[in-house]
Amino acid sequence: MNPQPFNINIPDAALNDLQERLARTRWTDEVEGAGWDYGTNLAYLKQLTDYWQHSFDWRAQETMLNQFAHFKAEIDGIGVHFIHERGKGPNPTPLLLLHGWPDSFYRFYKVIPMLTDPARFGGDPTNSFDVIVPSLPGFGFSDKPLNRGGVDAAGIMAQLMTDVLGYARFGVQGGDTGSPIAQEMARRYPDAVMGIHLTDIGWDVLSSLKPETLSPAEQDYAKQLEQWSFAEGAYVSIQGTKPQTLAYGLNDSPTALAAWIIEKFHTWTDREGDVERYFTKDELLTNVMIYWLTQTINSSMRWYYDGFHADWGDSDTGGDWGSGQEAQQSASVPAAVAAFPNDNPAPRELAERSLNVQQWTQMPRGGHFAALEEPELFAQDVSKFFTNLR
Repeated sequence: MNPQPFNINIPDAALNDLQERLARTRWTDEVEGAGWDYGTNLAYLKQLTDYWQHSFDWRAQETMLNQFAHFKAEIDGIGVHFIHERGKGPNPTPLLLLHGWPDSFYRFYKVIPMLTDPARFGGDPTNSFDVIVPSLPGFGFSDKPLNRGGVDAAGIMAQLMTDVLGYARFGVQGGDTGSPIAQEMARRYPDAVMGIHLTDIGWDVLSSLKPETLSPAEQDYAKQLEQWSFAEGAYVSIQGTKPQTLAYGLNDSPTALAAWIIEKFHTWTDREGDVERYFTKDELLTNVMIYWLTQTINSSMRWYYDGFHADWGDSDTGGDWGSGQEAQQSASVPAAVAAFPNDNPAPRELAERSLNVQQWTQMPRGGHFAALEEPELFAQDVSKFFTNLR
């Protein structure tokens, strides 16, 4: 389990192949005035692809990413890539940051300096963190599990923090897929997890409740989720049932991969109609490139299939996505929720059914990719919660 230094160094052949594929993109048609209603807008995707082909500099992004301390360690037979940046204060708090889909460890690149070196941003150096940012198994530079049923992500992340890095107590922050993993870690390892900070609570707590027991706010939230699922949830259904079929096209065409991923960044962001209000083209494409260059779109989408088909009675295989019953058992660990308005935030009373909520922040703006969209708001809220736990 000894971690080995890791450096991102993509072969030139892979970048040359990408250029050839971009140049050969065969564009589809589009309904007049479609905007983003039918999916990723054609005019925008052409603009982004042109920038990708002629202006985007992967080597510059690679150099930037390699400024962080990258490692890889084998845990339960899976090679796990992670960033481990030491805090610059006198007694840093270990903090595990967990990404989701369709983002990557890159979600946190803006907040790592803020959390490790708060004095540089006008904060108190005594509130610094040792920050650990893994690529979840099947994402980025971590290995791709090929066994049916996926992996015990909560167990692997706990081993990373305790057995590999030697931390006895640590905090966990998660959003999207990272949220149920964080909650599962709190349930299974309450002596090690000092607290969890979430940007969403997941859907399974609501699905485990009888409709007649819901409060008015919870009923409204259930209706919002139903409407959202009808309008935006097709990706969940296909990735949860037939991801392999979808993966052939996404793994073969960089333009198709970008369309599939960028549409989520557009839809899930507090944007006023412009995806680049919060993200630059370089940021959008760097995240897409992590999927493209590692060929992990298929293995990342399999998380949905494994979650749909998990045996929830077995916490070692199904617990990572969290069930309402299992989540109830994590209530002893202090929790914080940062509710960003464009991320379908749940009402606090629903969160309190399964979490020991000690901090609740109604954010003034922002969406699903909070650490990338609103890094200052995100870092301040995380720091406040874990500093109070000290």
